[in-house]
Amino acid sequence: MLLLSLTLFFSSWHTFVYAGNQTKGENCTITNNRLEFGTFQFHSDCDVQTYCSSSQGTCELKGCRKDQYPFGYTPGDWVPPLCPAGQFCPDESDACQPWLPVGSACQLNRDDQCQPPPNWQQLADPSKYGRNVNGSICLNNVCMWANVTVGQSCEVENTAYIAYAGNNEFIDIVSRGNCQIGSYCDSQSLVCIQAKELGETCDADKECSSFNCLDKGVCGLGSDSPKYFKTWEREKRLQYWCEQNAFRQSIMQMKEIARTSILSLPGGTGNSNRSTVCSRAGSEESFTPMVQHSVHKSSGLRQQYLSDDNGSVYDEMMMQAGHR
Repeated sequence: MLLLSLTLFFSSWHTFVYAGNQTKGENCTITNNRLEFGTFQFHSDCDVQTYCSSSQGTCELKGCRKDQYPFGYTPGDWVPPLCPAGQFCPDESDACQPWLPVGSACQLNRDDQCQPPPNWQQLADPSKYGRNVNGSICLNNVCMWANVTVGQSCEVENTAYIAYAGNNEFIDIVSRGNCQIGSYCDSQSLVCIQAKELGETCDADKECSSFNCLDKGVCGLGSDSPKYFKTWEREKRLQYWCEQNAFRQSIMQMKEIARTSILSLPGGTGNSNRSTVCSRAGSEESFTPMVQHSVHKSSGLRQQYLSDDNGSVYDEMMMQAGHR
């Protein structure tokens, strides 16, 4: 197995690593295997469909996959298989490997590589946050079980990721520990502490039972909590949408009027039924009904496929309509 050495070397904060582009049969160097700076995504000389074979020194088709829908494949491509129960696919994706016992070396954030404990049903994280996999966790590249209780000594792993907000770059530290769900490993005391409830002060998401520490320093509702809007608020949103839709329809109607006006000029088609609109444009009764029609037109979403860029789709539709 090509178990990746997770020792990372960063030359500067602005180092960028590009994905490998060597294809099947082309040369590669296994020592170039590494985790990308800032994202910690696995990288090798080979492209997304191949891995670097240490025995041959060439890129070979991957022998397994860990994702249900792997990146880099298109319909018709051969896709490597998922691993059966009791095995895992390493980052290199060379071949399925047996689960690793407690104390074994594992790859970053690959809790699924570790053998689950006998009582995994009680220790597994039922939420979407992925604090462990079936009660197993990989911390500091070592397989453990997330079974430490409140008040007991624990281990913690802090990983600094590069994150972005607008044009700003900042460091987002993800802290993980081997405490049971409902508690967290304090980074200072290295002891499991009971998770905090809504409204209690916090410094990190892991401290909250909701796994959501708000910017103001208190535990808030979980990010997956449903949002409920009062009836009046929904009505105001609907009213705003209808107003915007009516405004759009009015603009499109004005464009149609301008188009038919051009067609009525010398050199235009002249035989379009729409060209008579321009000759009656001076009369209020001929123009007003068209605008009113657009205002009261149904606001069905089927109208929204029209192009908003240069009107090319709309122009084509109008040309077709003019020749019916």
